[in-house]
Amino acid sequence: MEFRHLGHSGLVVSEIAYGNWITHGSQIEEDAALACVRTALDEGVTTFDTADVYARGRAEEVLGRALSSERRDGIEIFSKCYFPMGEGKNDRGLSRKHIVRSVENSLRRLGTDYLDLYQAHRFDQFTPLEETLRAFDDLVRQGKVLYIGVSEWRAEQIDRAVQLADELGLDRIVSNQPQYNMLWRVIEPEVMPSCAKAGIGQIVWSPIAQGVLTGKYHPDQAPPATSRGADERASKVMQWVDDPQTLRRVQQLGSLAEEAGLSMAQLAIAWVLQHDNVSAAIIGASRPEQVRDNVRASGVTLDSELMRRIDDILGDSVQRDPALTATPAERP
Repeated sequence: MEFRHLGHSGLVVSEIAYGNWITHGSQIEEDAALACVRTALDEGVTTFDTADVYARGRAEEVLGRALSSERRDGIEIFSKCYFPMGEGKNDRGLSRKHIVRSVENSLRRLGTDYLDLYQAHRFDQFTPLEETLRAFDDLVRQGKVLYIGVSEWRAEQIDRAVQLADELGLDRIVSNQPQYNMLWRVIEPEVMPSCAKAGIGQIVWSPIAQGVLTGKYHPDQAPPATSRGADERASKVMQWVDDPQTLRRVQQLGSLAEEAGLSMAQLAIAWVLQHDNVSAAIIGASRPEQVRDNVRASGVTLDSELMRRIDDILGDSVQRDPALTATPAERP
């Protein structure tokens, strides 16, 4: 396992992080989840990412139990807040009230007295940014949170947060957690340059496009029954599963992976890690063998010719429009 600094901060993280967005507490049994975490630890992963909204808190609870026997100083635990966790008007967003309650609940569920990184899961257009940043800064000063970050913020939102933190003498954000992979590159035109200038690192989610870049989806076949592509509610993956041309192009990547001595998943993750502004790529798994396969992407170098051939194959299937960066959900 290779390690990188989280942006320009002093925090060192494993370049492969383990996340439990769509697995723990929902899709797979706890024994399987624990086995995946154990495998990740055995393979050298030290960085674990979750959020309060994943399975409505159950994902944090499962991860907490899975890591309970580990030396706390030897691992990095990340979580997030923003999305609704109750029916009340203040059970969502990035108000001081919601942030303070959310971090206390996350600490309890995870069984720890501090988080290495606490992230604003989306931008909150209904709360003054100063209020949000001051609340996060207070958590850092209290020792409940060591570093702060954001997820799926636009470049102008990140720029304003950095400027405001400097003006007010508040703790700066050190990370952004965006979707980023061979097919989805909307952070490249604006978000990556802004983050690089401010010393903010990317903690990438969906490096294999939720399984699409493993080649398991075929243009003339129904999605595997156990895959996310078989679930019509999984809109994020359906944008690719419903596009035969994209699936045909992805299948062509298999020969490139074979030439490089990699699985298609390893090729996809290694592609993400070639970018200087990326601090870590988050993998998820429902089986230990998936973890073992994915972590083999750590330390892999792809030459410029291979990177060019990937671009040639994918062509206009690649999405680069920065307007598609996540927008905040409307508050009920």
